[in-house]
Amino acid sequence: MILAVGTGDYTAAFFHLLTHAMFKANLFYCSGSVIHSMHHALHKKHDHDSDPQDMRNMGGFKSKMPITYWSMLISTLAIAGVPVFSGFLSKDAILAGTLAFAQQDPRHFLLTVFGFGSAAITAFYMFRFILITFHGKPNMKETFDDIHESPKEISGPIVLLGMLSFF
Repeated sequence: MILAVGTGDYTAAFFHLLTHAMFKANLFYCSGSVIHSMHHALHKKHDHDSDPQDMRNMGGFKSKMPITYWSMLISTLAIAGVPVFSGFLSKDAILAGTLAFAQQDPRHFLLTVFGFGSAAITAFYMFRFILITFHGKPNMKETFDDIHESPKEISGPIVLLGMLSFF
C-alpha cells in the first residue's frame, strides 16, 4: 500500500487496503481458532508446559478443523496474489503501477524488484504455515485427538471473512 502511495497510485493503494483488511483479518482470526483448539487440547491433557502457539506442536489439523482450514486457505491464496482471489487484483494493480512508474524513470527500478520480492516472500511463508499446521504429521499425537473445530461464534466470522477474501 505504501509502495502504491509512493508511486502515486492512490486508487490501487486504497483498493489493496480494503482487500488486505479482509484476508489479513481472516488469517489472524483463523490463527486464533487454531490456537484456541490447541489450548483446549493441551488443557484437557493437563499439559501446561507446551506452547499452544508453537507451530512445531501442530500438524494434520485439516481433518480436525475443516472450516478453519478452507477459510485460511482462501485467505492465503488471496494474500499470495493467486489469480481470481481478491489479493491478486489489488496486488496486480500495485505492481503494475510500480512497473509503469519505474519505466517512466528507470532510476526507480528497485521499487519493482522490492514489490515482486515481497509478494514472493509473503506467498512462501504463508504456504509454509498452511503446510506445517494443516498438512503435516501430527507432532503431538497425545493432543491430536482433542483438536476440534472452533464453536460457531468463531467459525461464523471466519466463513464470512473467507468469502470476502475470495470476492
